[in-house]
Amino acid sequence: MSHPLTSHSLTVDAPGRSPLRITLTVLGALAVVATYAFLIVSQPADVVNGPTAASALVALTGYGLAMVFLFAGILPTLPTTTLALIPVALVLNIVLGQFVGTTLVPIYLDSIGTVLVGFLAGPAAGAATGLLSTLVWSFFNPTVLPFAAGAAAIGALAGLTARMGLVRRFYVLPLAGIVTGFIAALIAAPVAVAVFGGTATGATGVVIAVFRAAGDSLAESVTKGAIISDLSDKLVTFVVAAALAYALPRRSTQRFAFVRKHRVLAGAKSTARGADGEAAPAA
Repeated sequence: MSHPLTSHSLTVDAPGRSPLRITLTVLGALAVVATYAFLIVSQPADVVNGPTAASALVALTGYGLAMVFLFAGILPTLPTTTLALIPVALVLNIVLGQFVGTTLVPIYLDSIGTVLVGFLAGPAAGAATGLLSTLVWSFFNPTVLPFAAGAAAIGALAGLTARMGLVRRFYVLPLAGIVTGFIAALIAAPVAVAVFGGTATGATGVVIAVFRAAGDSLAESVTKGAIISDLSDKLVTFVVAAALAYALPRRSTQRFAFVRKHRVLAGAKSTARGADGEAAPAA
């Protein structure tokens, strides 16, 4: 009889990719895209007035449904004891984002928690965490709500980065952060123009103003400003999130089926397929 406290018993084997989980993930992605499209097309300036505004309610509902769908699909894959990581990630995002937003530094640092969850639990978990973080933050800073789609994309791209094995390849990880930053900027720029008229505060606003003074159009200036800020921000964010992942006890990170299955972190033991088809730590 095996001892109840063997290393295998300390992990949780995730269920396979059932049709229901795939459907929930797709519904979540569609809800994100639909809500993002609504904000771009309707250009609701009142969305920054908080939950009392009609457009804000639509955005909260759309992104909220997306978050529910994504979490419903990935919760069975997460060990119960490690679900505490998600609220910690939320606090990290909001505290850092709120603090850095008051400085003249042209970066945000408001997605480190989201990227950390994406690294450890996969694309869907990262996207759901990005959405949840933005929705919670929006109740006392409504200006972040329109950028929820970008937060979801950052979490999903972090998960894909980990799945491709780039977190254990330190020399490639910064490049993955730069690529993520470029994509995040392309998602954020249309929202900044449609909802905020291209205005921005802090260092990003200064960068946009410089491009406007040089003769660029509003859309060009906002896009260039977003790219400059996001490239550096996501490079730093990916490196810091990876450092946090490696700083966590191996006993904790190996509880994540995603980490075990895709050997996300350098130095992890090789995995073997169990009877249920899921990856399990090698003995």
